[in-house]
Amino acid sequence: MSEESQELGITESKSHRPGEWYAEVVKKAGLADYAPMGGFIVTKPRGYALWESIQDALDGWFKETGVTNAYFPIFIPESYLEREKDIVEGFDPEVAWVTQGGHTELEERLAVRPTSESIIAPFMAEWTRSHRDLPMRLNQWCSVVRWEATDTKPFFRTKEFLWQEGHTAHETDQEAWEEVWTRLEQYARVYEDVLAIPVLKGKKPEHDKFPGADTTTTVECLMPDGKSVQGGTSHHLGQSFAEAFDITFADEDENEQTAYTTSWGLSWRALGALIMTHSDDQGLVLPPTVAPTQVVIVPIWQADTQDEVLGYAGDIADELEAAGFRVELDDRDERNPGFKFNEHELEGVPLRLEIGPNEAQDGEVTLVHRPDNEKLVADREGIDDTVDEHLDTIYEKLYDAAEETLESNVRTADSPEDIMGTIGRHGGYVKVPWCGDQACEEVIKEKVAAEIVFQPLAEESPETDGEPVAPDDEDATCTICGEHADQLAYFARTY
Repeated sequence: MSEESQELGITESKSHRPGEWYAEVVKKAGLADYAPMGGFIVTKPRGYALWESIQDALDGWFKETGVTNAYFPIFIPESYLEREKDIVEGFDPEVAWVTQGGHTELEERLAVRPTSESIIAPFMAEWTRSHRDLPMRLNQWCSVVRWEATDTKPFFRTKEFLWQEGHTAHETDQEAWEEVWTRLEQYARVYEDVLAIPVLKGKKPEHDKFPGADTTTTVECLMPDGKSVQGGTSHHLGQSFAEAFDITFADEDENEQTAYTTSWGLSWRALGALIMTHSDDQGLVLPPTVAPTQVVIVPIWQADTQDEVLGYAGDIADELEAAGFRVELDDRDERNPGFKFNEHELEGVPLRLEIGPNEAQDGEVTLVHRPDNEKLVADREGIDDTVDEHLDTIYEKLYDAAEETLESNVRTADSPEDIMGTIGRHGGYVKVPWCGDQACEEVIKEKVAAEIVFQPLAEESPETDGEPVAPDDEDATCTICGEHADQLAYFARTY
């Protein structure tokens, strides 16, 4: 193998060394680089384009449902952070502090934003006077810093990461719950309709909810290596933040009332899930919905057919571009077709069109699907409709494969040993009756580093308050301790 092809190809195995394989795909597919400071990454243009695809989809849906974007400072005075004691306790080990500006020592420490409830809530209080000011729905696209990451994994775990965070205030508890379910559904939608990843929805156990929240709901997606990814969270904050920051309003009778608030966020961890779910030992695999290049056209010619093939390929490229597809015509003459095929496979281009003299003479194109290398021949006539159909098929292939992984990796267990053995052998989710005691989770966590990642919800509606599903058997007992169990829990290892 030449040094050039070695540099281009993936040398690690997804099934045998998934961590090393993942890092190599991110690097060689041109998504990110490591920054000179430990725990930080540089996001390259191709990686950032993927984030923009998620951003564009979510931002549009947010605005359709009454959300407006704003921006708040990256620095938060310590006194603001301390006004919500649960925030301080929940994030204290992760907060980065600024103590000096230029040559001047600051009178008050400034936290580098770990989350923004404590800087946004005071302004929501200032901007809320009457029930007519509600609901208030704010969102910001920004980065946050959490000084926890030691083992950097691009997009999955870094000290600084990109995300969006929404913050809302409502007149009633029911309206706040409507907000929680709306955002949770939008997060599920971005995974399933944009990233081709099926998810499971539920709530976090009480001991693992967002600091200060009444309830934390989550979308979880299962990776091929058997670990769960927390894909996005939507929190019902009740009135705790409103009371701490005095978010009150005059109701229709001019009586002062305390608002109910929510917050919700999705980070670029979604990109980690995207890469890990679909990619393979040839490199990155992307669904057409987010791929910076959806279709690459590779003309194949000899000296005597160059003009004919390039002219034919160029016409197809122009037609597809005019139809709205993201197209690249790879007519480099210093690279042979095999090199181009490998390069575009590495970069995850969903659909390749191969065009040689036979295709040009017969009025055809050869289409190759990136996920499974399926090759088909189609007529040149109606090429835009043909490409559209094939891109839809490629999306379905990716979603179906991920769905099969999920459905075949939800198991049950009858004892603590069974939980640990199942996770140790297979990974995935283990669904068991649970008594609700955190100590039972610790038994499993200490042995196999698995935890309760979510509890399925009885119903997602404004009339419910995030009650978890109860076991089918009214007399069910906790799989760990044997006490009465009135709820279900899903155990898994996590990123």
